[in-house]
Amino acid sequence: MTGPTSVLLPGHDVPLGRYTVVRRLLPQRPRRMVGAWCFVDHFGPDDVSAGPGMQVPPHPHTGLQTVSWLAEGEILHRDSVGSLQTITPGQLNVMTSGHGISHSEESPAPHPPVMHGLQLWVALPDDARHGPARFDHYPTMPVFTDGGATVTVVVGSLAGLDSPAVAFSPLLGAEIVLDPGASVRLPLDPAFEYGAVSMAGAADILGDDLKPGSLLYLDRGRSSLVVRSEGGARLFLLGGEPFDEPLVMWWNFVGRTHEEIAEARADWERSRREVGGRFGTVRGYAGDPLPAPELPTVRLKARDRFGTLL
Repeated sequence: MTGPTSVLLPGHDVPLGRYTVVRRLLPQRPRRMVGAWCFVDHFGPDDVSAGPGMQVPPHPHTGLQTVSWLAEGEILHRDSVGSLQTITPGQLNVMTSGHGISHSEESPAPHPPVMHGLQLWVALPDDARHGPARFDHYPTMPVFTDGGATVTVVVGSLAGLDSPAVAFSPLLGAEIVLDPGASVRLPLDPAFEYGAVSMAGAADILGDDLKPGSLLYLDRGRSSLVVRSEGGARLFLLGGEPFDEPLVMWWNFVGRTHEEIAEARADWERSRREVGGRFGTVRGYAGDPLPAPELPTVRLKARDRFGTLL
């Protein structure tokens, strides 16, 4: 009998706005999700001392949560429920779209010289995705140390520590910072699948050399995981119970059918031209909202967590 499997999945570069290029690690063709985590972008470290940094105009979301985590830098968040919040390293922003929200992200002026972090999405289950929009900021997160390892529990629970972050399905998100030569054994939930991302440095996980630009997927059935690094590393561990609801993901929308996505697109185009509406208005951003791209000429179809068309 074979044990739980693991697979190293390389990401790819994607432009974000006019000034930022990110490494997209989820979704991928071989693996679309890790638990309810359905989208992972790693950006930086980028020298933004001579430029505007991140500039993402107002845009909409449905059916998901955005989870923003920084290693370096500063980002100013605005949204259509009236939030105006700066995030710095060690703090957490969670935006729950529910039926619909819009927001912008920008490097404030002035801003730190380096920008580095993760932008992640969590798919909302059917019983939560039509609820009201909300935004939550957490100024401090629970942290534990183990030798040369510092672990921050960003979402969910790990090693007896509970994150205050709002979640609608069983999830884990944790940052792991390893000093050179350090290792740590982390307790895992055998019912969870996991994914590990390196933000900086290289780490040895189950014999795989994990470096920035790839995601290591770990199947269910593990009760612990040893992570080590010879030169030091900053990692992010994702986990969750497999998300069995089929999804249609297109642009900034997560839905269940082509019709839902088409309706959200039409509602956003109306919101761009009119005050209010389903996606509200982001006030204070010095620029126009992003127009929605044209829908493809073929129907959008739901896929399961493995990427299989349904």
